[in-house]
Formats: sequence, structure tokens, C-alpha cells
Amino acid sequence: MGIRVANVSKRFGDFQAVESVSVDVESGSLVALLGPSGSGKSTLLRLIAGLEAIDSGRIWITGEEATERTVQDRQVGFVFQHFALFKHRTVRQNVAFGLELRRWKREAIRRRVDELLDLVQLQGLGHRYPSQLSGGQRQRVALARALAVQPRVLLLDEPFSALDAKVRKELRAWLRQLHDEMHVTTVIVTHDQEEAMEVADRIVVMNHGRVEQIGTPAEIYDHPATPFVMGFIGAVNVLPQGAIAVAGGTGESTPADAQLFVRPHDVEVFTEARQGTVPVELRRVSHLGRDLQAELLMADGRVITAQIPREQMAFDSLSPGSRLHVRSREARAFVPDYSI
Repeated sequence: MGIRVANVSKRFGDFQAVESVSVDVESGSLVALLGPSGSGKSTLLRLIAGLEAIDSGRIWITGEEATERTVQDRQVGFVFQHFALFKHRTVRQNVAFGLELRRWKREAIRRRVDELLDLVQLQGLGHRYPSQLSGGQRQRVALARALAVQPRVLLLDEPFSALDAKVRKELRAWLRQLHDEMHVTTVIVTHDQEEAMEVADRIVVMNHGRVEQIGTPAEIYDHPATPFVMGFIGAVNVLPQGAIAVAGGTGESTPADAQLFVRPHDVEVFTEARQGTVPVELRRVSHLGRDLQAELLMADGRVITAQIPREQMAFDSLSPGSRLHVRSREARAFVPDYSI
């Protein structure tokens, strides 16, 4: 086992940041801690690293209990959100910093730094200072510095959130490729659902300091365990029962106070009434590349969204106020969690 967290809790004053969390991270895997701000994911990462002391519970790293160990003794690599590079040091000097503290020999440091700069695709930039690099390049330097000391596990705290969307996407693909080459047990914190789905082997969805669900990206998306998970992982329309017909059904009998959760891509849209459809009014159409997103006004005043392949319907011939008809291919029913 790479990392084991057992019934860990952490409170800051009156705020319960993490409550009885248990997570297993398999050796060599990449796991994402996913959730909104304040969900406890960054606190949990800091507890694993030893940057915060736990109130209760136990932590193991590579099979050895680390609950009472110092940050140094845990031998983890930590990459922060805002790079945290030394501005007065060159790229090479930044990467070499941890090795110098461990009193590696000069020639060994040179070889290790060369190896890492090649690994993170920064060959030829070792003489530059952080201010002379792009945001994406600076984050690669931070990752190389964390890997330099050959950590037992790698912990990443929202490493790409300060970067623009295009660079984030490029670095996500690069990180996944790098992990597949190195197989270092890795935990990444993110609030970006797409990022978690793209890079992680397994996702831990957190909310209010607790774990809502743990599973593969496909399990989390296709079989959400709670209404929070379904609402947080991907877009969803939330409707009262009976507001829309569900062709595939909900798969089970549902309580009277349950709500229907319908993905936009499961909303079928027609220009004429069909069996089981309900009338709606077109409010707006947005172009999402290959797909179109339609905002639709229902009779009770609710607005739902439908995501439709461009070739499926000629929206160019329609205008706001046009009468359309909808039903759902599939939906899931959840009783609202009134405790949150």
C-alpha cells in the first residue's frame, strides 16, 4: 500500500476541516482528492505530508506508520499551487536545493539535475531564473525539485490552478505521461472535475470534510453515490419527479420527495411532440464546438440545459421563443440531503 489514512480528523477552532476520513492509495497509483473550496482536501494532503498534526486517526506511508513522524522523516515530495521557487536561484539551483541539503556530491547532483531537466522537458533552460520562465515551465521546475530527492510519495496541491486553461490542459496530459513512466505513488488535490477525470486512476470526492465517494472516474460519473457527487461531477439538471419523462427510468422505485438528476446530454430535444415529451421554450443556444447547448424554459418556470450534437438539430432555423419538446433518456433519483 502506498498510503493508508485511517479515521483521520482535524479541527481548526470551531471548524471541522476533516472528519473521520479513511482512504487507501495503492502503490504506484495516481489518486485525485476532488471537492469544492472548504471540503477538506488540501487539509487532508497536508496531514499526509506532516505539515499539519492530526487530532485523531493514523497514517501509513509505504507500509510504515508515519502518524508521529516529521515532514523530513516521511520522505514525501510536495508541490504547491504557487510554485514556491527561489527567485534568486537558477532552474538548476532550484532543482538541486534538496540534494545540497542532503550533502550529495557535486557530480551526483549534476547528473541528477540533468536527468530531471530532461524528464520535465526543460533541457537547455537550467541557467534561467524563475522570472524568465512561463507559468507552465515554473511548475515543471517545482515538480522536478520535488522529485529530485526521490520521495516515497508525491503530493500535489492544486498545482495547475494558477495557470491558464490551455496550459493546464497541456500539463495534465504531461503529468499523466510522466506518472506512467515513473510510477511514483501520487496524490493530487484539485477542484477541477475535468482535471481529476483526466489524470487520476481513482478519485476521492470530498465535501464538508468527509468522503462522499471513492472510485474510478467512470464509476464516479456513471454511478454517483450521492446527490452531491452527481451534482459536482459534470453538469446536471435537478427536477422534481414528474417534471420530465424518463425513457430509461431511474432503475428503482423512488420516495415521494426524491428529485430527478438529468445530465444535459441525456435530454432529448424535438421540434414536434412525441410520446412522453413535455413542451419547453427555447431561450438561448450556445456553441460548444462539436455540440450545442440549449437553454430551455419549462412550463413551471424552471430552466434546463440540453447538450446536443450539431448534426442532430438545425438550431439555426430556430429563434428564442421557439416551441420545442423534451424527454430524458436516463435519470437518477436522489432524496435531498437536508443535513447539509
